[in-house]
Amino acid sequence: MSNKLNSALLEKAVTDIMAYAEGESITRGGEEVPGKKRNFVETVEIQITLKNYDPQRDKRFSGSFRLPTVPRPNLKCCMLGNAAHCEQADRIGVPHMSVDDLKKLNKNKKLVKKLAKKYDFFMASDNMIRQIPRLLGPGLTKAGKFPTLLSSSDDMQEKIDEVKSTIKFQMKKVMCLNVAIGNVSMDKKEIIVNTQLAANFLASLLKKQWQNIGQMYLKSTMGPPQQIFF
Repeated sequence: MSNKLNSALLEKAVTDIMAYAEGESITRGGEEVPGKKRNFVETVEIQITLKNYDPQRDKRFSGSFRLPTVPRPNLKCCMLGNAAHCEQADRIGVPHMSVDDLKKLNKNKKLVKKLAKKYDFFMASDNMIRQIPRLLGPGLTKAGKFPTLLSSSDDMQEKIDEVKSTIKFQMKKVMCLNVAIGNVSMDKKEIIVNTQLAANFLASLLKKQWQNIGQMYLKSTMGPPQQIFF
C-alpha cells in the first residue's frame, strides 16, 4: 500500500517534537513557542480521527503490528512462570511470580487489581496460562492485561521485546484512536519509519483505507500536537 503521508511534513513534525522536548523554541502558526526539557523520556504517539465510518453499523476492526523499533522500552513486565521460567526471569532481571505466589493473593480483588496496576504487561508459561482465571479471577482480563503466552521454546528476552514493540489498533465506540509509536530519545529516522508503518497498517484495517482517515497528528507527552495528515 502506498504511503499517503507527506514525507516533508512528517519530517518537520518529528524535528519540531524533538526540538521542543530538548527545550528549544519551535514555530507554530507563525508564533514562536518555547520548548521545555522534562526530567523523563516523553512518549510520542500518533493520534488519528476517522471519517465516513459508523462505529455502530460498520464492522469493528482490531489488529496488532510489530514496529521495527521499540516505542516504549520502559514498559514493565512480570513473568507468571513455572520454575524454569522464574529462574530464567531472575537471570535477566525480570520480576516473576510462581503458582504459590499467585495463590497467596487468594483471588482478593484488591490485590489482583494492585498487581495489574504495578506492571504494564504479563507473560505466562504455557502450563500456567490456563490456571490464571482460576488463581486470579477475571482481574487481569478486566485490566486488559491477560498474559501473553511464553512457550518453553521461546526466548524470554526476545518475547518481551516483541510485546514492547507491538502496537494494537482496536475500534471502540469513538472515532479517535491513539497509540505510542516512539519516544523522544529515539533517532528521528526511527520515529518516522514507525509512524509510516503504523499509519499504513491502520489504513489496511479500514474498509476504505486512507479514505476513512480524517486527520492524523503526532504528539509527545508534554508537547503540542503536530498535524501530519488532513
